[in-house]
Amino acid sequence: MTNALNASDRTGLAGSGAMDAVTTGEPLDPQALAEAVAETMYARDPAVRALGMQIAEVRPGYARVTMKVRADMLNGHGLCHGGLIFTVADSAFAYACNNRNQNTVASGCTIDFLAPGRPGDVLCAEAMEQSLAGRTGIYDITVTNQEGRRIALFRGRSHRIQGEVIPASPSQSQAG
Repeated sequence: MTNALNASDRTGLAGSGAMDAVTTGEPLDPQALAEAVAETMYARDPAVRALGMQIAEVRPGYARVTMKVRADMLNGHGLCHGGLIFTVADSAFAYACNNRNQNTVASGCTIDFLAPGRPGDVLCAEAMEQSLAGRTGIYDITVTNQEGRRIALFRGRSHRIQGEVIPASPSQSQAG
């Protein structure tokens, strides 16, 4: 899924048609569901949008999110604030662990900063599911810059809670 970004849909999932399938009540394959969930979450997340994050790719248990380091994201040393590196990693984690349409939250996480993010860098957070058992999961997120240099390693533990990101339509509820 490498759809071009456009001004009206900065998720990178423009034209996927996933939300169209959701609104018509058609059953979704896992990839279409992952895309529809990402589109829904992105639309509901003003923090991600304000930071200029873009969803580059999603698939079940996986997400890749990018963020360009702007001047207003720098700390007192002129480097990307560690909290914002954490935020791009945490956002990729959220898209990866929710994209099966089951509400999932973080139960804990750790981050190791390996190198600084610099002004103008495009940070890429790639989240990969390592384990999913019952209501809990473990996800590893690697944050790199545009040159592929590792900036941070993040490990998130997820916990599934009640509900769905995209509520089932009445026709979908009756079908299942």
